[in-house]
Amino acid sequence: MRPAVLIWIMLATVLAGTGVTIVILMPELQHSLNKAIPIAALAGVVLAIPLSIGVAAKIRGGAKLG
Repeated sequence: MRPAVLIWIMLATVLAGTGVTIVILMPELQHSLNKAIPIAALAGVVLAIPLSIGVAAKIRGGAKLG
């Protein structure tokens, strides 16, 4: 579990930052940045949870995913 948490910390930061960057660069979302930025950041953090568990399992080499 510990490797998954460490991977999640890094992956959540990257995905949240990517989501926020995409929102900022989309002209159609410029009028609602106060709402769209937190949603994009939260989506990146939540998406990182299963991804980090999968990456940690692959690193450990114990679990087969899919």
